[in-house]
Amino acid sequence: MKSYEDLNGLELDTIREMGSIGMGNAATALSSMLGCEVRIDLPEVRIMGYNEAIDWIGGPEVITAGVLVHMSGELNGIMLSVQQMEFVNLVLERMIGQTVENYEELTELDSSALVEVGNIMISTFINALCNLADISTRLTVPAFGVDMQGAILAVPMAEFGGQSDYIMTIGANFICGGREVPSRLLLSPDIRSLNFLLKKLGVLDG
Repeated sequence: MKSYEDLNGLELDTIREMGSIGMGNAATALSSMLGCEVRIDLPEVRIMGYNEAIDWIGGPEVITAGVLVHMSGELNGIMLSVQQMEFVNLVLERMIGQTVENYEELTELDSSALVEVGNIMISTFINALCNLADISTRLTVPAFGVDMQGAILAVPMAEFGGQSDYIMTIGANFICGGREVPSRLLLSPDIRSLNFLLKKLGVLDG
């Protein structure tokens, strides 16, 4: 397989199942961090073009926070947690006891809390994926930034756009204390890693 466009129905279904399992594990980890039961609705896992993914998370000019982690080893690529304001304030309210009106109000302590939550969600998601496929990968220290969503998505586009114009998107609503907030994770393994992963899961010959 040379690109995401080559994925067949079985391979896409397998990726969707992986995304659902990973998101469920991320919700469990979030429960411990926020001190409340976190449930998720049915996750939506899709393969999208970069521009479509940007529109899916709200549009290129919308300001958002992002936590970015690089993967290396048997699984190479990038994973990004997109933290929109509803999610930001859920985290800050539960962990720090305050909320913000906009991203400019974020303090160093606020940013640290958001990085910690984003990193735990990504790490838990990737660990679930690796356990499922019996593979290993290393994760870098997370990077945090606040910018327009188009600029944030420019990072995986720059690194992997030469291999494919597509990215894996995982979306779900987290429900905590009767409050429902959207969560968006974007996963971009390189094509070699995607082939290796699908082979390990027994859905790709070779």
